[in-house]
Amino acid sequence: MTLLQERFIRSGFGDLTDQETIELLLSLVLPNREGKKKAKECMASFNNLRGFLSASRRELEQVGIKPPCMLYIKLLHELPAEVLRQKIVDQPSYKSSKDVYDYLNYSMRDLKNEIFKAIYLNNRNQIMNIADLFEGTLDSIPIRPRDIVESAINHRATALIFAHNHPAGDPAPSKQDKQLTRDLVFVGSILQIKVLDHIIIGNSHYFSFADQGLIEKYEDSFMSLKIRGLFEKQMDYSLARAHFSSSN
Repeated sequence: MTLLQERFIRSGFGDLTDQETIELLLSLVLPNREGKKKAKECMASFNNLRGFLSASRRELEQVGIKPPCMLYIKLLHELPAEVLRQKIVDQPSYKSSKDVYDYLNYSMRDLKNEIFKAIYLNNRNQIMNIADLFEGTLDSIPIRPRDIVESAINHRATALIFAHNHPAGDPAPSKQDKQLTRDLVFVGSILQIKVLDHIIIGNSHYFSFADQGLIEKYEDSFMSLKIRGLFEKQMDYSLARAHFSSSN
């Protein structure tokens, strides 16, 4: 056992620098001297531990990381995400946007492109499943509402939470984000599938449409349109009936 490994057993990560943590991970599959050298190269390329763990396979290959090392890197990166996923899925019911953000922030904060996720809930607001539906570029993402509807029906969801990330870091919704969310609330209302929230993940903070009152606002807009439509339809029917009566 190396001195670095002994230090970790004694004091955990708190006693290690980012470079030493990378070296510790590489020491599981590389000789001590080679692991130390490679850890230094990784710090030069990725700046810190977070950058190292979130690096793509191609980026790791470029600094000479071999498949056996990648297995440990991916395992270390994915384990916390899985623990957070199980924590939120195991909850008796969905409680707040913060719970969803705590899970999604870890898995989405370092993504280079926008990813659109759907979270499917049952009639007791329990999370049944979480799925990636669309992948875009750095600042845009093509979304097909029809695919969202089909996925919700296939999962037999009675409620939905949507989430996507802004790789640039600012979670403020764009005009397109607002329009999309409004459309999804309208479609959900027609299909009797409630949209609980749409959460945008930024750099260490997030935006919740529900927390800002926008989901409720869109629901009210839909009801107003529905009531107005029914009223107009009733007026057309009354006018047609009056015209028919006068003709006879």
